Formats: sequence, C-alpha cells, structure tokens
Amino acid sequence: MAAGTFDISELREGAMPSRREMMRLVASLSMPAIMAELSVIIMQYIDAAMVGSLGAQASASIGLVETTLWLTEGLCFCAATGFTVQVAQLVGAGRDDRARNVTRQAILVLTAFSLVMLGISAAISGSLPAWLGGRPELLDDASRYFLIFSCALPAMQMIRLGTGVLQCSGDMRTPSALNILGCVLDVVFNWFLIFPTRDVDLFGVAFAMPGAGLGVTGAAVGTAASQVVVMVLMIYFALIRNPKINLRIPGSWRLERRTVATAGRLFAPMALERIVENSAYIATTVIVAPLGTTAMAAHTLAITAESLCYMPGYGIGAAATMLVGQAHGAGRRDLTRGFANFAVLLGMLLMAAAGVVLFVAAPYIMAWLTPDQQVRELGTLVLRIESFAEAFYGAQIVVSGSLRGTGDILGPTVINLACMWGLRIAASVPLALVMGLPGVWIAMAAELVVCGGILLVRLRRGKWLDRKVLAG
Repeated sequence: MAAGTFDISELREGAMPSRREMMRLVASLSMPAIMAELSVIIMQYIDAAMVGSLGAQASASIGLVETTLWLTEGLCFCAATGFTVQVAQLVGAGRDDRARNVTRQAILVLTAFSLVMLGISAAISGSLPAWLGGRPELLDDASRYFLIFSCALPAMQMIRLGTGVLQCSGDMRTPSALNILGCVLDVVFNWFLIFPTRDVDLFGVAFAMPGAGLGVTGAAVGTAASQVVVMVLMIYFALIRNPKINLRIPGSWRLERRTVATAGRLFAPMALERIVENSAYIATTVIVAPLGTTAMAAHTLAITAESLCYMPGYGIGAAATMLVGQAHGAGRRDLTRGFANFAVLLGMLLMAAAGVVLFVAAPYIMAWLTPDQQVRELGTLVLRIESFAEAFYGAQIVVSGSLRGTGDILGPTVINLACMWGLRIAASVPLALVMGLPGVWIAMAAELVVCGGILLVRLRRGKWLDRKVLAG
C-alpha cells in the first residue's frame, strides 16, 4: 500500500489490522491532508498580513463579508459531498465503473449549482455590507471583495469535487499538493496585485517591484485567479489521470434519478447545517460590528490565527470520511468502527496540542498579522480564550467526518445547529454587551466543548453503524 493511498480491497476478506496498524494507517492517510491544511493556514496568515499591513480598515472590510463567503463556499462543499460519499462507498465495494458514472453526473449537477450560487451572490453584492451593519468607510471595499471572490465559485466547486473524488478513491496526496499550489499562487498574485510599485532590497540588491496597488480588491482578484489555475489541474488529475475515476473510459453522462436523489438527501441536511451555522457566523458579525473597527479587525484576524488549530482536525476528518466510507461500502462493520475511533482519538490529541501552541504563541501571531497595537492585544486575549476548547472542536470535526462516511449526516447536523444557536448566539448577545469581544469568544468556546461532547456520545452509542450502504 503506497503512502497517501488506501483501497479497502487490499485487506483480504475478514482480515483485521492491529490497533497499531490502524493508527498508523489513519495517521499516514491524514498526513497529506494535514500538510495541505498547514500550507493553507500559512498562506492565509501571509494573506491576512498583507491586507493587515494596509490598516485595520482593510482587515475589517474583508471580515465584514467573510462569513457570508463561508456560506456560499460551504454550500458548494455540501453539494459536492452528496456525490463524493457515494463515490467512496462504490470504490469500497469494488464498483469503479459505477463510481465513474456518479462522477459524471456530479459534474453536470454541480456546474449548474455553482452558476446559480454565483448569480445570487452577484445580485446581493452591492447591498450585503450595509445589511451586515458595516460602517460607511468599509462598504465599497467589502462589496467589491465579495463580488470578485464570488466569481470564482464555479472553479471552487470543481476543486471541491476533484478533491473529494481523489480522496474517496484513496488518493490523499494529489489534492493536498494541488491545494498547496493554490495557496502559493494566491500569495504570489496578491504580492503583485495588493501593493503598488515599490522599491525592494533583496540580498543587498535594490530594484523596483511592480505592483497594481489594488488593495483589498487585489486580494480578491489574486484568490480568484489562483482558484482557476488549481481547478484546471484538479480536473486533469482527478478525472483523467486517476486510475479509478478515469473519465476517458466510456460510460454514461445520463442523469439518474436515484443518484441525484441520494445526493440530494445527503446535501439537504448538510446545506441546512451550513445555512443555519453560517447564519450564526453572520449573526456574530452583526454582534461584533457595532463594537467598532478595532474589535472587527481583531475578530477577523483572530479567526485567521485560530485556523492553525483546524489543520489537524480537518485533515484527519477528510481521511476518516474516506476510510469509514470505504469500510462501510465493503460491509466491514469492525473496520468502520475502528477507523472512526482511532481517527477521533488522533484528532483530539493533535488539536489539544495545537491549542497549547496557540495559547503560547498568540501574541506573536497577532504581531505578525497586524501593526495595530490595540488589535494585537484584543486578538491575543480572545485567542487564548478559544485555545481551551480546541480538543473538543477536534472531536466535533472528526466525528462529523467519520459519520459522514456512512451517510449519517442529519443527526450531527441537528446537534451542531442546536448548540450553535441555542448556546453560542444566545450567550453572545448578553456577553458582548457586558464584556465586548471577549464575551463573544467565551460563548464560542463553551459551544465547542458542549457540541464536541455530545457528538462523542453519539459516536460511542454506535447506531450510525446500522445505516444502509448508499451504493446499494
């Protein structure tokens, strides 16, 4: 078995790896995704530092619409997952021909979906910043950033599909490498688009560095351009070079009611979760915006800084979806439970360690992201509050990823939504009035602990193991 790949058929029928082998397999398959997440985080830090160097107003204008962009991009992820979970189970069952046909249908449906999302985003881009309670000086930059970023949604949709298809067919390495490339390109494009032409001294050699001087608009254009490049490469590697999902092999492009309906059943609860969850993020933005530009900038940059801790969780969650999906599709109940348990344990341990790092390094991270002393101090405080909840956030991410592999999406969705609105938002409003931004982040940390704990109980009970295989 090559590093970074996995196929359930490589285990003979009835064979069960040892605990050490299972942990090693979960770790090895998670590593490419974790490294990709790490590169994304590093590039996000650099990106945020580039914009942050323009001042608190620039950071706040992006932060104003950032949560809405999470919603639109998240819906594209949900739509792709409705098909990629089916692909994982079909590959696990050894039905590669059927997996290819499901992928063909996904391309047709997801292209149409992303174009609809682009149309809606373009229609609301002019009014959105004002709806969110943004201050007048933020509105123009925020509106342009949202519109330009939204134009990349079709490319992001295909990247999500390609990443999911490669991961669920057992290839964790290729999508990780391509996503790393996308982050590098984003920084390179931003370097030339955000700043004006300026004098640079490199190793004692002075020269004029060309630049477009577009500011916040340049950050959006750079991100969109990088996504288009990655989309082209992702389509090539996921749909042409991939030995299992090679669309050069003849097959059908006809939409099938069962496939689309199954994707819809998976998409609906995930989309509901994203809509309500991101509505909560947007509501948080509305709560934070009146606290002032400093609080808005600190909130935005702290969210970027905290993403350091997401890295192992989302990497392991992606590996868990693939491993659990293949094991469930092959009818291996023992492997399904084993992979889920080990993935969750590893995710919690690594995110707890990341939380410790975040607590210690918070002032240094904020100092890198912004030159504004008030923003630095406030950002450091809220990051240290959040660091205590990271282990349970890891449980939330990886348990959800594991259950997703069996098609168990509705239950975790209800749990996440109830905790988000019933605890985080309900507590944020009074705490913000009394404590300002730190009160909002205390509510956030409490919600992560409660939600992660409830999902661990659901994983332990094991009813999700009895779900029917979607592949049929």
